[in-house]
Amino acid sequence: MLAGRLALVTGAGSGIGQAICQAFAKEGALVAMADVNKDGVHHVHETLKSISEGNHHPFTVDVSSSASVATLLTDIRDRYMAVPTIAVNSAGITRDTYMLKMKEEMWDEVINVNLKGTYLLNKAVSQGHCREQIKWWIHHQFINVLVGNVGQTNYGASKAGVIGFTKSAAKELAKFNIRVNAILPGFIKTPMTEKVPEHLMQITQMLIPMTKLGEPEDIADACVFLASDKSRYITGATLEVSGGLFM
Repeated sequence: MLAGRLALVTGAGSGIGQAICQAFAKEGALVAMADVNKDGVHHVHETLKSISEGNHHPFTVDVSSSASVATLLTDIRDRYMAVPTIAVNSAGITRDTYMLKMKEEMWDEVINVNLKGTYLLNKAVSQGHCREQIKWWIHHQFINVLVGNVGQTNYGASKAGVIGFTKSAAKELAKFNIRVNAILPGFIKTPMTEKVPEHLMQITQMLIPMTKLGEPEDIADACVFLASDKSRYITGATLEVSGGLFM
């Protein structure tokens, strides 16, 4: 479904980002995987070697830094002589605590990575459309953005901002034949959700109509769909992949 296309995935060093890289590679894409965690992204690169023989490559990036993002795009162009035609913003962090106890730097760090990072990467890659037109942007943010969550005012605000950004960017970029969509995962088995206390995860699982937590591959397959021509008339959408949670 993605044969020969160049895909950029941030937050590629673990969890959902890793699964997206693997799914794209299986579908024939060339994967430029990027993460602030150099060891993590190089490990993911090794896993792709057993999936396909494509010219995949790991990159290091701090998505909250415009200079780092610019360097990433330069390095990708130098290696592939092209800009990505698919890009997935999977980079994200949490710094959870109650709002009244939250330090300003905890707020700023989450906003800078989750929201500003989305803006910086979208802008940098979309500007490359004059050389080789990008066609698909996919953002993902956890579904608690719709209902809020105790201890996550910074995270919820950042991800709600990404939804607004997605819808506005989709309108601005449609004239360039660039589609922008967002995926809202439910509770997925990742290193991030492993930090949630076991009793809370059991309660959450009982609230999910499909009675189970999602797998990173569930999100990755949704990304393949949105990155392919199968979703050619979809833009500005938010796709919930949550097993029915909060429906």
